[in-house]
Amino acid sequence: MIRIISLVIAAAIALSGCVSQPETRLGADGQPLPKLYRIRASDSSKIEYRMLDSINSLRQARGVSPVELNAQLNAAAATHSRDMSVQNRPWHFGSDGSSPIERVARTGYPGTMLGENISETYETELETLAAWMEEEGTREVILSPSARNLGFAWYQESNGKIWWTLLMGS
Repeated sequence: MIRIISLVIAAAIALSGCVSQPETRLGADGQPLPKLYRIRASDSSKIEYRMLDSINSLRQARGVSPVELNAQLNAAAATHSRDMSVQNRPWHFGSDGSSPIERVARTGYPGTMLGENISETYETELETLAAWMEEEGTREVILSPSARNLGFAWYQESNGKIWWTLLMGS
């Protein structure tokens, strides 16, 4: 019996060497091209809570209180993510000229909008969070001691590009 198991393991190891690894494609700058991160509808709550947990871990490490997801801020974030795609540019103003403060007020959010982070990328939510944490202004939004609520949403185009929006409110 041990001999059969040993033969099966040896065969598996030998066959694993026959599997070719996908070729890494490089861009004009010599850096690897990003892999397509396709978001399925069934991934939505996983992504939201992975972002919430990650942000709260970062906040805890800085000694700041945790935040909670807020449906109204999520709605404002989702609207803006889709609108950035329509405009084909990452910026804080809506196609109707609205500011983040105005968009949050439209949802009926009773608190104060503290900040908005946006991104146009092919990267995952955690890679996007890491990029936001590298920049002082976007890091301050995430770690704001006044924040109590989080809104987070995205819109993914058919080509894979993702428009991320994060809102913090008190």
